[in-house]
Amino acid sequence: MPAVLCRRLVRTSCVGRDIRRLTTLTTNPHIRVFPNPANPATHLLTYLDTEPPNPQLAIGVTTSIPPTTTSFKENRRFLQILNDVLAEHAKDDEGLLAQARAFAGPGGATLGSGGVFFPQATRRRRSSGVGLGGGGGAGGTGAGGASAQGGAGGAGVGGWVHLSDLRNPPDFGRIAWPEDIFGSIEVNSRGEVVGNFQPSGTYRIVTNEGILGLSDFLRTKLIERLRAEERSARKDGQAGPA
Repeated sequence: MPAVLCRRLVRTSCVGRDIRRLTTLTTNPHIRVFPNPANPATHLLTYLDTEPPNPQLAIGVTTSIPPTTTSFKENRRFLQILNDVLAEHAKDDEGLLAQARAFAGPGGATLGSGGVFFPQATRRRRSSGVGLGGGGGAGGTGAGGASAQGGAGGAGVGGWVHLSDLRNPPDFGRIAWPEDIFGSIEVNSRGEVVGNFQPSGTYRIVTNEGILGLSDFLRTKLIERLRAEERSARKDGQAGPA
C-alpha cells in the first residue's frame, strides 16, 4: 500500500499491505489513536502505545479525528493523574522557571499575576477590583494560583507564575486564556518558588486551538507515571471503560 494513503488525519505505520492499528495525531504526534473497544464509533486517545490500550489511562475518547471541543470527552482520571504530575514536577519545568526568573528581573516591578506586565493604569484598576477576570488564570484570588498580588519589586511580596499549555502560547508579557492554564505556583520577589502548584480548575484538554501540549520534560514525567499506573493495573488485573 502506498505510504501516501497513510498520511491523512492521523499518522499510521505501514508495512507492505499491513496497517498497524497504532496511529498518532498529526497535530500532536505524541498522542496515540486507538479504536475504542467499548464503542466502535469512537476512538481512544492515549500517550501509551500498549495494545490493547487501558481506557482508564486514556486522555479521553472522541468521535472524530482530529478531536474537537464537541467530539471529545475527557477522562477525569487522566486529568487527575496529570494534575498530580504537575503538582510534583511543575516546579522543575524550565519554562516555568524562566518565568520565575523574569519575575525577579528589572521588569518584575511591573509584573502582576502570572508573569503578566500590567501598565500602571491596569494596576490601579486591579487595586479597585475592576478590570480583571474571574477564576482560573484570569485574575482571581488565592486558590488556583490566580492571585493578582503585586509582582517582584512591588513591596517585595512576590506573586504567581502560570504554567500554560504549549498549543496556544501567549505573547510575551501576556497571560494565557484560562482554558489554557494548567495552574500556578507562587514565587517570591527573588523569583524563587515558595509555594505548591495549584491547578487552575479552568484548564481544558481540547480547545479550538488543539489538544494537550506539554513541554518535553513534563510529558516525559507524565508518561512515566502512566506506565507505572499501567503496570499496577496489570498486576491487579484492572481494566475498564474510560
